[in-house]
Amino acid sequence: MCGGVVIEMDAAAFERLVVDELDLLPDDMIEGLDNVVFVVEDRPEDGSLDLFGLYDGFALTERERYGLGELPDRIIVYREPHLAACDGEQELRDEVHTTLVHEIAHFYGIDDERLHELGWA
Repeated sequence: MCGGVVIEMDAAAFERLVVDELDLLPDDMIEGLDNVVFVVEDRPEDGSLDLFGLYDGFALTERERYGLGELPDRIIVYREPHLAACDGEQELRDEVHTTLVHEIAHFYGIDDERLHELGWA
């Protein structure tokens, strides 16, 4: 995690940064995503600054319960926690990248314990 001075970035600029980082991810990681949308929100519902992202949906490993017409799963990236934790734009990009990989891994059914082992949590 980054740390120190809070950096400033409006919602539109942060969303562009998230899209830029998504574009840098390997194609095989992104191409397997099915019925998933990426959303940027300011903060988690509880208002905390310690959650950087959230996967809201059914992991690929649980999709046998998944039916036609389901709303898309969501990968949410929280702007304010990232900004509060990072000292500069490069640290912010690195943390957003890690958050995206972490939440996409949840889509593929990889849990937090395994992500810790792999260094992505």
